Amino acid sequence: MAKTVIHPVTIQFGDCDPAGIVFFPNFLRWMDAASLNFFMQNGVPPWRELGKTTGIMGTPVLEISTKFMKTATYGETIEVHTTVEEWRAKTFVHKHVVRRGDDVLCEGTEVRAFVAHDAEAGRMRAIPVPEDIRAKCS
Repeated sequence: MAKTVIHPVTIQFGDCDPAGIVFFPNFLRWMDAASLNFFMQNGVPPWRELGKTTGIMGTPVLEISTKFMKTATYGETIEVHTTVEEWRAKTFVHKHVVRRGDDVLCEGTEVRAFVAHDAEAGRMRAIPVPEDIRAKCS
């Protein structure tokens, strides 16, 4: 069974549109925060620290898919439940399920790559998923 990390979010007035409904890009912002939180809660240092020790700069998004089922509004607390659905050679699939109690508000998947700075090329490059990180998060 895959590890699940829960990232709580309290919805603020500014997260909503004039009708008081959460503006949809905020769900993507919360999923992005939940992605980093997933690694940190599993004992992986923040990317800025890993950059200094291993050269790993982070896990940028390559592909995203989101399905919305129910709305939310300010004053509510929601939870982003995050797991790694699949590990690949240089990428992984993060699955996010956003809940308000028993209600599923939306589900999203992200394909992300582990990247490091390539000094010769002067840019980021995808690297194999580090085995130690995979072990901590599986």
